[in-house]
Parts: sequence; C-alpha cells; structure tokens
Amino acid sequence: MKVKKLKSHSVSSATFVFTILPLFFFFFFVQFSSALNSSTEKLSSRTEWLSLLQLRSSLGIRAKNWPKKTEPCRNWTGIHCRNGSVIGINISNFRRTYKAKLHPSFSVDALANFTLLASFNASGFMLNGSIPDWFGENNNNNGNYLGALQVLDLSSCEITGSIPESIGGLVLLKSLLLSDNSLTGRMPSSLGMLSKLSVLDLSGNELSGSIPDSLFLLGNLTSLNLSSNYLSGNVPNRLGNLSMLETLDLSNNAITGNVPSVLFSRLSKLRVLNLSGNSIDGGFPDSLWSLPSLRFIDVSNNSLTGHLPKFFGSNASSTDATFNLSNNLFFGTLNISAKKFRMIDLSGNYLEGEVQGVSLSNVSLARNCLENAPNQRDVSVCRVFYVKRNLPFPEYSTAKKSSGKKLIFILAGVFGGLGFILLLALALILFLKLCGSHKSLEVQRGTESGGPVPEGASPMPPKDLAFDIAVGEPFTYDQILKLTGNFADANIMKHGHSGDLFWGVMENGATVVIKKVDLSLFKRESYVVELELLSKASHARLIPILGHCLENENEKCIVYKYMPNGDLASSLQRVTDADGKSKSLDWITRLKIATGAAEGLAFLHDCSPPLAHRDVQASSILLDDKFEVRLGSLSEVTTQGDLLPGVMNRLFSKPSSSNQPNFGTSSVTWAGDVYGFGKILLELITGNTEVSKSDDATSREWLEQTLPYISIDDKERITKIVDPSLIVDEDLLEEVWAMAIVARSCLNPRPSKRPPMRHVLKALENPLKVVREENASSVKLRATSSRKSWSTGLFGSWRQSSSDSVTATNKDSSSGTKQSGKVSSQGSGVMDHSSSNKRSSKSNEVFPEPLGTHDVEIGEGR
Repeated sequence: MKVKKLKSHSVSSATFVFTILPLFFFFFFVQFSSALNSSTEKLSSRTEWLSLLQLRSSLGIRAKNWPKKTEPCRNWTGIHCRNGSVIGINISNFRRTYKAKLHPSFSVDALANFTLLASFNASGFMLNGSIPDWFGENNNNNGNYLGALQVLDLSSCEITGSIPESIGGLVLLKSLLLSDNSLTGRMPSSLGMLSKLSVLDLSGNELSGSIPDSLFLLGNLTSLNLSSNYLSGNVPNRLGNLSMLETLDLSNNAITGNVPSVLFSRLSKLRVLNLSGNSIDGGFPDSLWSLPSLRFIDVSNNSLTGHLPKFFGSNASSTDATFNLSNNLFFGTLNISAKKFRMIDLSGNYLEGEVQGVSLSNVSLARNCLENAPNQRDVSVCRVFYVKRNLPFPEYSTAKKSSGKKLIFILAGVFGGLGFILLLALALILFLKLCGSHKSLEVQRGTESGGPVPEGASPMPPKDLAFDIAVGEPFTYDQILKLTGNFADANIMKHGHSGDLFWGVMENGATVVIKKVDLSLFKRESYVVELELLSKASHARLIPILGHCLENENEKCIVYKYMPNGDLASSLQRVTDADGKSKSLDWITRLKIATGAAEGLAFLHDCSPPLAHRDVQASSILLDDKFEVRLGSLSEVTTQGDLLPGVMNRLFSKPSSSNQPNFGTSSVTWAGDVYGFGKILLELITGNTEVSKSDDATSREWLEQTLPYISIDDKERITKIVDPSLIVDEDLLEEVWAMAIVARSCLNPRPSKRPPMRHVLKALENPLKVVREENASSVKLRATSSRKSWSTGLFGSWRQSSSDSVTATNKDSSSGTKQSGKVSSQGSGVMDHSSSNKRSSKSNEVFPEPLGTHDVEIGEGR
C-alpha cells in the first residue's frame, strides 16, 4: 500500500503524528486482517466440498486450476469463500481437459447445493447446451435454487436453446450477461421479476419477437444491450420508464416505425444510445438532443428523415459528444457548429447548399448534395430525391455542378495528354538508368569487362550506399520529429544495440516504430545493412520497413511497422486473461513462433551467397497481432564468410556457384545462427527467456543442467524442464519432446555437425514425425546413410554429440563472439582446426544434402 508524501509546508509535524499516522495504521490493520482472513479461509461444508468435486468432474476442469487434494478456498483458482461457504465461482476462459473437450455439456447440477453463491462467471468457457430449467426454480425447502445469486455471466459459452422462464426466480440478480451465444426464441416475460437488475446484456444471439412490456418494470436498470438479434416491432414508449438507464443499445435488429416523441423525456441520465442498423423512419424527437449527459449517439443505417435536428444549433448541451447520423434520409441545408463536438458523421444523406464555416476535421459529409464539398452524390440523384418529396432544389447548384463537370472534363483531357507524355519520358529515363546500372554493376564486381573480383581484393563501397536504396517511403526529418515528439523520452521504447527505438503515430492513426541511428555513437553500416538487405531480399518473415529518413547528416532513421505483441522475450509470459492475471503462451502458439523463426532463418541461409543473421535471440523475434514472426535486429546480417558486415557491396554481388568460395578458417557461417536458434527452442519449452541473451557462465551452467533431461529414448524426462505454466496433453507432449530433440541437435558443440535450418524447419513442421520415425527405425538410422531424410541429419548429429555435449558446450562457448580468427559456437560458428583441409568421414551420414552438396568443416562457407 502506497502513501503519497505530504508537502512539508502544508501539514505540520504534530498534525501528521496525531492525525495522519493513526489513520495509516488503521488502514494497514484492515488490509492485513482481510489478507489474513482470505489466506486462512477454509471450506466448512462437506456438501459444498463434494459439490465442487462433482462440478470439477462434470465440466472437466483441469487439475492445474482446481488441484484435487488441496483446500478449494485457498488453492482453487476462481473459488471465493466467506465464513466457510462458497460465495463465488469464476471459471472464465478455463480450458477443459482433453477428454471433456470431446463431449462438452452444460453439466452444472452441482451448483444447486451452493445456497450462498452470489456470483457465477463462466464467460468464454465452452458449455455447449441449454440453460438448465431449474435455474431460479423453487426447491420446496429454502426458497429458489441459486436464490442468492447476484451476478450470472454466461457470455460467449456457445449456449443454445431459449432463456427459461424460471430465470425470473433469481430475484437478487443484479447483473445478467448472456451475450454472444446462440440463444433463440422470445425474451421471457419473467425478466420483469428481476427488480434489482442493473445490467442486462443479451446481445449477439438469435432472439426474436418484440421487447416484452415486463422489461420496463426494471427501474434499477442502468445498462440494456439487446443488439445483434432479430427483434422486431416498434421502439416501445415504455422505455422511458427506465429512468436510471445510462446505456441503451438496440442496434442491428429489425425494429421499425417512428421514435416516440416522449421516449427521452425521463431518460435524463442517458449517456450512450445506439439504434443503428434497424428500419426506423420518420423524424427524431428534439427532446433527445437536450439530454444533459448524452455523449454518444449512433442512429446510422436507418430511414430517418427530415431537417437536421436542432442539437446542431448554438444551444447544444455537449462539447465532447460523438454523433453518427450517416446513411439516413436527412435533407435541407447544413447548419452546424462542429467545434462543439468530438465527431459528427452526416455522410450518406441528402443535405444541400454550401458548406460555410465548417471545419471538416471532425465532420464527415461524403455522399450528400452539398455544393462545394468533395465526394458528393450526382446532381440528378439529388434532384429526384427532392422532387419526389415536393421539396425545392436550388437551381444554381445544378448550373454550377454542370459547369464544374465541363471544366473537369476539359482539365482531365489536358492533364491526361500531359501525363501520357510524362509517362513515356519516365519510361525512357528508367530504361537508360537500368542499362547504366547494369554496366556499373559489372564494373563493381570486377573489371570493366565484367570479370570476377580478384582473390583477396574487394571494391570499396560507395560513399553512402543507403542513399541509392528504395525501401519504403522517404520521410523528411521534420516528419520524424513530429512522429517521435522530438525524440521525447516518453516515446522511447528501448535502447537497441544499433540505435534507439521510439513510438510514433502516423496521421492515419497507424502506430509505427522509428529507429534513430546516431552516427556519432553507432557505426554507419548499422543502418546501411538493413536497408540494403531489405531492398534486395524481400520475405514475409523479415521485419517490414515502411520508410527511412537519411537527410540528416548525423542521424539516420528507419521507420518500421509496429509489432503489437512486441518480441518473444516480452510476450512469452506477458499475455493477460480477463481477470488481469498474466499467463503464458499456449503450446500451439509457441510451435507457430518456432516454425516462423526457422522459416526466416532458412530463407537467409539459402540466399546466394548465404547470409548469417548473427544476432539470434528472443528480442530479435518480433510478433505481430496474430503472433506471426518477423525477424528483426538485421543490422548484423552479413554474407557467410565475411567478418566485415558493413561491406555490403559484397552482398548479392558474388557469382552464384554450387561450390562456395574459400573464406579461411575464421569465416562466418550459418552454424552460429543454428546454435542461437537452439537456445530459442529451449526458451519456448522451458519458459526461461534469459538463455539467448548472452553466453555467460550462468547461461552455460543452465544449459549444462538442462540438456541431460532431453533424452531420445525417454519422453517422460522432458517433463522435468517443461514450463510449469504450459498445459500439454499426451499428444502435445510428444511435440514438446520433438522440439527438445531438435533444440539439442542445434546446440551440438561442433558447428559442422549442426543441422541446416531447412532441415530444422522441416522437423518443426512435422514434429511428431521426428519422434515416431526415430522410434520406428532407430537401428536403421544408426547403421545406414540416407541422403533423402532430414531426420537422419538431426539424429546423426544427436548421437555423435550426446555423450560430450555439455563439456564441449562450455569449451566451445567460452570464446568471445565476433572476434577475428576464432569465434565461439554461438557467434559465427568457427570450424574445428583439428580437421583442417579434410572432409568429415561421416558428414554425408550426419547431414544429408538433397542437392548433393557436402558439408565441409573448414575452408567452405557452408
């Protein structure tokens, strides 16, 4: 409990000692006593204990949520007790056990035994059935079943059938939420018996008929939502009896007729009104616009007609309201004071005249009959509308529109001809530029005749290569400053190793991320690499770049698409449920992330020449709103074999060949990426997001303790290291086991024995095939060499390294990354000097190459 500091000049020390301090201790005692009572609460009723067990069984509640041999009041999620009795049950968004999923049903008979139950929340839980008829029925003993219930939330439970009449027996009910189900039939008249009801939400169902009159007896109702059903009839006059109503939503039904003029005279507390998507016609009562609390009105997509309501005049009561009157039949002149409102949508009507003194920033006027506004209806359509209703239509607007059209046609012809000439000129310029670029590229690759670059020599890059790159839209530096609020500290997301990342919001409302590269602090190549790479190697798994700003001499900026779910490091344990509690990603999502990241790395490695990412860690794996992977941190990407990532003139300029050139013993290969990806897989399995951050002693010790639990012969051992928050059944456990096997193969201490990413990708796409194929033919895999099976590569690497992987991992990972001469197994993946200028005798067996290429331990960039 936090207490704000009091200013020294406002309260004397004596006042603090004798007034504030006693109050503090009083509140502390109350909070401490409450916490102590809740932690020591124990269920005293055996009937309720047996009923909870019955409910656990009938609904298929997982042992993780309701552990059987523990005290429910203390240890069962969502169970709330008072004085030894259950008063609240919350199973919102719980997942059924695998067996219960096969035959889900609305089996909650055990609830009848909880006589003091005040709240039952099953929103988002798959119930699949009808609401029991005994809800609210008289039990001939102690009143009605569930008679103490005050909150009943069954929204989004896949409930079918009708609402039983017996529900009116829940006389203490204050909140009834049955939205987003498949309820049919009419609304029961017994709802009028719920006199204490304040919130009623039946939206998103298939209810039909008219609104029952008994509903208007609910004098305490503050929120009524009946939207998205099949309700019919007129807007009832008696809605005005609900004097406490603050929110009324009848949208997307089949309601017809006029809105009664006396409807809103007693709804003085109404704040939100939504009648959109019906067939309401006629005018709208003026009394609505004088309501003092009104903040939102949506009557769009109806057949309302007449002149604009008087609320647009100078006597309008609200200054921050939003009104949507679009797609109706309003006509007449436009006379509004838009400054008084947050947003007004008048599009799709038949308003005429000139637009004068109206700011279009918060007013939508499209598809009307206005004189000097864009995107209006055709004049002939407007004239027909007005003539049909015996309304005058100004002739001057017709003449001006006609003359305006002629002028438009003339200008279109002139500019069309000029545009065609300009297009031809641009095509010619582009053709000549392409020819010149082709010739300069040949010179850059070697000699003027197009020969290769001599051994040991490479042409120098241009002064600023990025200025010739066309990636996204060019931004001005002023635009960047506006997006980031002059690079305000409040907008900074994090400090990256190649620049600072800032939030930004475009004019269209889209969120973007801007990276600022200060050339006085970071090397110039850090932004050139990304722009050059994405200008020539486009792939769905690479982070989208929306634009760049290179006009400032000392600060370069790159604008990225915003990834709503951040990176893997922050998302793995960040998801929150409806109760505000954090929970981890489920296994399906984790496998999806692993497969997506493998796809991105496989693309880089299969480029010609191959590219190494060189920064594979959880923070480099970005996730969009659907948890699709986008690889980030591309500033370290370099051509395989190149220890100078900034020299991007080598990228995509070397001649393609099946035999990779010799880059020497310190060449960068894809093996370092594979090692880092192995750590990523272990993070997804164990939930430990600190593994891939570094290669320090703590990380190596963790690997030493974890890897022995991954056994190719014992699936159950993997359960010792699986993330405790991960819920997996028998089938999913096999997939976890398979991913662990792939992870250990990637973490082979010998770089040349790690599987290529294309093999890793296939293994993750078919995880069950990994373990089942191994169990079925393990002897064959040990004895034979298959050049067609990607699983052979994984298991061959596995067995050769399983005995000494931990020791070798420590030894191999102890050297620093990105060093000249010798690079660690996590970094660039230097090959073993002991096998210099020799091919591994088992390389074909360990890594079968579909195209016939061999894995060479040294001297090749593979």
